[in-house]
Amino acid sequence: MGKLNVFNFISLDGYYKDADNGINWHQHGQEEGEFSAKNLEYGSILLFGRITYEMMASWWPSQNAIDAMPQVANGMNRAEKIVCSNTLQHAHWQNTRIMSGDILTQIAELKKTSIKDITILGSGNLSAQLAEAGLINTYQIMIDPVAIGKGTSIFSGIQRQLNLKLTDTRSFKSGTVLLRYEAL
Repeated sequence: MGKLNVFNFISLDGYYKDADNGINWHQHGQEEGEFSAKNLEYGSILLFGRITYEMMASWWPSQNAIDAMPQVANGMNRAEKIVCSNTLQHAHWQNTRIMSGDILTQIAELKKTSIKDITILGSGNLSAQLAEAGLINTYQIMIDPVAIGKGTSIFSGIQRQLNLKLTDTRSFKSGTVLLRYEAL
């Protein structure tokens, strides 16, 4: 049975995207890149909402991404990917399929039948829906040492209290801190 994990980065004041829906404030250094590349080696299924998928699909297959972060780009491009969308008709990024309709039921079933773990990258709206449904097992939150003033909270939209247990921490030389939580 696969576990459903969230990996997202946030600003020190708790936002995963700024007021203009941007993420340019995120500072992903070499050490964080090595961490990401190592995580991609585990072979999780990557799960995206449409907006994050389109952003990732426009970057990771590009020569700029391959030149800038070759190991991460290789892992992202090789990985099995699912994009949750009721509007997207075609997924052009290799190894991607579209999931539409009742995604909560489909993801619950995928967790039961998959031998692989499933990792949500970014995709705040999708993460909030799945958190609200109690489907997420773990959260890895990378906190950047920057306050951006306003934006969208990673848990924007949840209607119930989300109780978590801290299971691991890691500090990077850049000042970024990774917190790992299990859902209770």
